[in-house]
Amino acid sequence: MFTEKKRVSTGLRALDQRLDGLFIGDNVIWYDEAGSLAFPFALNFIQESQNQNKPLIYITFDRSPKSLLEELGPLAKNENLTIVDCFTHGKGDSSDVFSRFYETDGSQWPCRVVKVNEPAKPDQVSETIYGIHQQLKGDVRFVFESLTGMQELWEGEENLLKFYSRSCPRLYELDTIAYWIIEKGAHTHRLKAQINQIAQVAIELSIRRGKSMLSILKAHNRRLDNLDKPEFFWADGMSVGFDADRPMTEKIDLGGRLKSVRLRKGLSQKELAGLVGVTPSTISQIESNLIYPSLPALVKMAQVLAVETAFFFKRNGVDQKPVVFSGPGKSVHFPHLPKSGIEGWQLLPVDFAAGVDPYILEIPGGTKLPAHFFPHKGQEFGYLVEGQLEVTINNSVQTVRAGDVILLTRENPTQWKNSRKDTARLLWLKIL
Repeated sequence: MFTEKKRVSTGLRALDQRLDGLFIGDNVIWYDEAGSLAFPFALNFIQESQNQNKPLIYITFDRSPKSLLEELGPLAKNENLTIVDCFTHGKGDSSDVFSRFYETDGSQWPCRVVKVNEPAKPDQVSETIYGIHQQLKGDVRFVFESLTGMQELWEGEENLLKFYSRSCPRLYELDTIAYWIIEKGAHTHRLKAQINQIAQVAIELSIRRGKSMLSILKAHNRRLDNLDKPEFFWADGMSVGFDADRPMTEKIDLGGRLKSVRLRKGLSQKELAGLVGVTPSTISQIESNLIYPSLPALVKMAQVLAVETAFFFKRNGVDQKPVVFSGPGKSVHFPHLPKSGIEGWQLLPVDFAAGVDPYILEIPGGTKLPAHFFPHKGQEFGYLVEGQLEVTINNSVQTVRAGDVILLTRENPTQWKNSRKDTARLLWLKIL
């Protein structure tokens, strides 16, 4: 007599809504393009299992037990967690650096860590896993990290496919739920097709336009209308959400505003990150609205970019636009050029969207600049108000005199030179 499998949660309500939850017996394949996108989903799966007091076996081929325990954080302090270490005598090459864990740190954790002595032998890995499973009660949960690591250790996809094709049906019959993580681009189409055929659920995680994207490729015994329909999502630690779930009203594009003012300042993500004291990856994720900055980082970004902190929280289309702007403008910093070689002032406020950035630039006499003023990819327009300059573009040197106009479309100058004694003064426009 057929008995319907019990439905349980992934640990993420938003994912449950899209996937219709998990069924006991599910083998869930996570195709991870970046190598780190699946981990927040695994963390929530582990936490949900612990909330339900369910045993979970985590099989690691890609990182040492110490590293994994640190990544798991509070989730590692649970007696229902068992880590199967296929790393130490696998990719860890039996190094004392990793083996020392069992002499010092291993006993300090309430979870159980089991070392596989010959992880290069798939049969020994299977015996270890199912030997542990026999000691546990109830519907056991699994996380396999990762299929890619298995293939590298087992020297080919045939051994991997043999292990996987035997394990999935067995785990299904044993009423388990298993997460299998695999690098999206590291395997043949043949292998992925066979893996998909056996799995009950297949999910793809990728990066598009700098943002994380999730697609449900397969969901057995579910009637979903969102198969193969990618959705943008964000992750910050264990917090995961989908862009589509954010309310459309009162939405603030903090990331877009940061990117706009950064580009107008002529700073790369790496340069801004260095000035603020965060990583370039953090700036990238903030600009993609995947995460929000801490308050100290936000205040520092405002200081570096010479804007009010409130600028990042203004909604588009509500700012009043003045007609007259008083004062000489904001001084401009040129980090890639000699400090004494150029001075500049931005004539419009940096948070004013006008479609063009106007500057006054002054190049002292006897100065040679080894690069262009701005790392800008769009069109630029200049008018030499005073003095004379020589500009080098594509190894061709041209003389610019007072009253001349310069138009840059594709190629940026590789050198500016003021051979005279007097200062050259430019009105310069960046077209945004």
